Amino acid sequence: MYDDYVEIPSYKEICESKETYAKAFKIQYDEQDPFRGKAIIQKHGDKYLVQNKPEAPLNREELDAVYALPYAKDYHPIYKDMGGIPAIEEVKFGIVSSRGCFGSCSFCAITFHQGRAVQSRSHESILEEAKYITELPDFKGYIHDIGGPTANFRHEACKKQITKGACKHRQCLHPDPCKNLKVDHTDFVQLLRKVRSLPKVKKVFVRSGIRYDYVMADKDNKFMRELIEHHVSGQLKVAPEHIAEEVLQYMQKPAGNTYDRFRQKFFDITEQVGKKQYIIPYLMSSHPGSTLNSAIELAEYLRDIKYQPEQVQDFYPTPGTLSTTMFYTGIDPLTMKPVYVPKSKHEKAMQRALLQYSAPRNYELVHQALVEAGREDLIGMAPRCLIKPREARGYLNRANSNKKGNKKTDNKNSKQRSNSKGGSSRGKNTNERNSKNTSKQKRKRR
Repeated sequence: MYDDYVEIPSYKEICESKETYAKAFKIQYDEQDPFRGKAIIQKHGDKYLVQNKPEAPLNREELDAVYALPYAKDYHPIYKDMGGIPAIEEVKFGIVSSRGCFGSCSFCAITFHQGRAVQSRSHESILEEAKYITELPDFKGYIHDIGGPTANFRHEACKKQITKGACKHRQCLHPDPCKNLKVDHTDFVQLLRKVRSLPKVKKVFVRSGIRYDYVMADKDNKFMRELIEHHVSGQLKVAPEHIAEEVLQYMQKPAGNTYDRFRQKFFDITEQVGKKQYIIPYLMSSHPGSTLNSAIELAEYLRDIKYQPEQVQDFYPTPGTLSTTMFYTGIDPLTMKPVYVPKSKHEKAMQRALLQYSAPRNYELVHQALVEAGREDLIGMAPRCLIKPREARGYLNRANSNKKGNKKTDNKNSKQRSNSKGGSSRGKNTNERNSKNTSKQKRKRR
């Protein structure tokens, strides 16, 4: 029945040896392709577990048929009495345009459950759904997203991928874009133009994330200009994840100055089109390979670009990913070499705090991290320091406290003088004037 299969070490063997676990994962990782992949079997006691080879991805007609089904585009009525599901608002007016991703980030499981071969819907299928959305009673003119796992992937990485499968030991974008990679945004640009020209559509946003190294590999600036001019809702979200090269290597994300060049290009074009828009980078702390020094390098980068993230994702292991195997085994299964893994609760807290080093709540953790890493040069009053010394911080806190105290005393004395001069009615008039001034200030702030 399974004449074309590969056997991985038994369940008992991988439980007893992390090195064997890493080897087993590598085999499984290599076989996740519908064209060249094989069935995988593993012994469990006196039985065998069989993982069938991946099915071929749906072609365009089949994918269109799936999305032509009569989806309700709403939560189930049983949730109505519970107040509904707020998350529906973001996805209700979004359109899935593709499946699969050849980005292959180490911490993402899409390689396993959607594959590296990108399949996309036809323009006609997407336009039909967009028209349906515009007829919904609560549609306000904004299509929140047209995208997929990676919004700007609309076709296979190369011609070979749809006949022979993805390369077994070569990624399409990492460490550099493959010379055979087909870099072309023409189809996506045409699609976005068609959707934004529909009646009742005011704006079409691309929010599901773009792969910026793929954008930078495109010699034509047309997509990036149209994206910035028409499809960014004030903030473009991208995912550099980190800046330290040793961490990016394990993440299988672009290293070097790719992100910096993308940022500069984004702001240059934004200025050219006369808009004020910003980039919101997704960042991750404590990924395998990240040391305290790696986290400090990222903190210094954030200092230099004058950006402090409101949210930071701390790495956590998820089933079926390369990063999870590194986290569990301490081994990179692609090379079988040891990889540093931050696991203690305290170190993970320090790495996360470094990415938000200016937050007062993180001061002690950041201070401990800098001392432990031997980077006391970043503790001081100089412009390039991340935090102030403890004694200076204490002095400034006391000074601010004294200022507040003096201000309260001055206000109290002022009220007493006012009451003693003008009696109760004068005090009332003063309070009314203060109230009006406060209202004016509030209106100005708003």
